[in-house]
This record gives sequence, C-alpha cells and structure tokens, in this order.
Amino acid sequence: MSETPPHTLLRPAIALPFVVVALIWGSTWFVITTQIAEVPPAWSVTWRFMLATPAMFTLALIMRKRLAMPGRAHRLALLMGLFQFCGNYMFVYWSELHLTSGIVALLIGMMLVPNAVLGRVLLGQVITARFVVGSVIALAGIALLLVNEARAAPLGDSVALGALLALTAMLSASISSVIQAGPAGRDVPLVSLLAWAMLYGTLFDAAIAWALFGMPVVPRDPAYWLGTAWLALAGSVITFPLYYELVRKLGAGRAAYNGVLVIVIAMAVSTVLEGYHWSALAIAGGALAIVGLLVALRGRQVRAGS
Repeated sequence: MSETPPHTLLRPAIALPFVVVALIWGSTWFVITTQIAEVPPAWSVTWRFMLATPAMFTLALIMRKRLAMPGRAHRLALLMGLFQFCGNYMFVYWSELHLTSGIVALLIGMMLVPNAVLGRVLLGQVITARFVVGSVIALAGIALLLVNEARAAPLGDSVALGALLALTAMLSASISSVIQAGPAGRDVPLVSLLAWAMLYGTLFDAAIAWALFGMPVVPRDPAYWLGTAWLALAGSVITFPLYYELVRKLGAGRAAYNGVLVIVIAMAVSTVLEGYHWSALAIAGGALAIVGLLVALRGRQVRAGS
C-alpha cells in the first residue's frame, strides 16, 4: 500500500485522531508513575487491563463487529496478549521505577528499529541506508540522555536496569506489532482482535502478579483509580483503535510520526511534573534522538522489489 501525500495529515479526519492519540499517549507515561508507588507494578498492569478488557468488548459490540474468530486469530490474539498487553506493559511499569517517564517513552519510541529488523527477516522488507544512519543518530542521543539520567539519579537507583527493562518492553511491543500485521490479523475486525488480546493479556498479567506478589493489592486511594481509568479507557480502549486506523489510512511510515510527537509531549510532561533537569548533555541527547528518529522515519524500509 502506497502512503498518502503529506497534505493528507491536515485533513480533520486524520489530524484530529493523530493529535488525540499523541496527547493521550504522551500523558500516560507520567500517569504510570502514580500507579507504582504503593502498588506492585504487576498488579497495577492487571487492574488496568481488567478495566480495559470489558470496555473493549463493549466497544466491539457498539460498533457491531463480530466477536467470533477462527482458531488462528485466537492464537494470534493469545500472542498479542502475551507480548503487548502483558510483556510490554509489565516491563514499562517496572522500568519507571528506575527512570523518569519521558526517558522511558523515548526508549520505547525506538521500537522502529526492531520493527525494521523483524520486517526484514519476516516480511522481506529492505532497510535503507538513511534508516540505519537515523537510527544510529537516535541511539547516540539516547545514550547521552541515559548518561545524564545516571548523573542525576539518587544513589542506589539503577538507571542501567531501568534501561534494560524499557528495551525489553520495546522488543515485546515490536514483536506484537509485527505479528498482528499478518493475514490472521487482517481477516478479523481490529476491535475484536484487540478485545480478545486484552483478555488473554489480563489473564497473563494476573497470573504473573499473583505468582510474584501474592494476594491482590487493592488500593483505596480514589486518585489511583482515576489514573487507572485514564490508562485503561483513554490510554488503551480509545487510542489503540484510533492508531491502527491511522496506520491503515496513512501507511505505517507516516503513522509512525505520531510516536515522535508522543515523545515530545512525554518529555514536556516529565519536565513540568517530574522536574526533569535539562542539562547541556540532556539537551544535546534529546536533540540527537529526535533528529535521528525523524531521519530514520524518512528512510523506512520498503518491500523488496517495490
């Protein structure tokens, strides 16, 4: 599928969901920090998708999408639940115990790199030289940001562990992103596929939370549940269908620019609400990372022979 011309982004039907998704996802990184202070991250992830799953099934019914799926679609949903709604979010929540939310968002934003590698291996897509150059520039910027993070971190806080957890989350999300693009995913309604994937992911989340932390931890603070509702309903049920629809309308290349805007918003929120300090090193790293991402996106892989 060829990507639409640049001016398409200015159409309200495209621009509005593009901005809405970026604003919501840009805010969720900080909201996650309010979920992990007194509750084990694994239980917070479980509560999020325990709330999001019935809402996604309800959305599918409202949209009159069939919920019945063939066996191979359920197998795909099971894998998406494991990698996207369990692995990805578990490691993101754990990483934010060690890193500021904006840095985690930036690390996850590098998902286009494993996406490109998996696309080359599984889909026969060609990785361009510009993509490689941009990725190297972005990685250099992220390295500077992590050095700045390590300098500013409290004694005993493990920035390296946080980065490793975030990178694991990124790889998990990348696997889910690539496998859902196959025929098994295209043959069923997207909302229905997401609903089943969230259900399977919630079961994985609850099993891991129970195994690692024992009995469910249920906080009484209303602010916690308001944050959970925002992450579940706005950050999951509203945004995932909107984003995947953008991918279908714009193509994966242009839709990926949404991730750059998410990073900018997340870093701005982290600056205001977490007191992120923009040293000269951080400014240089942030600039390199954003420029590198833009260069890489301009050189995204194309299908072999096209």
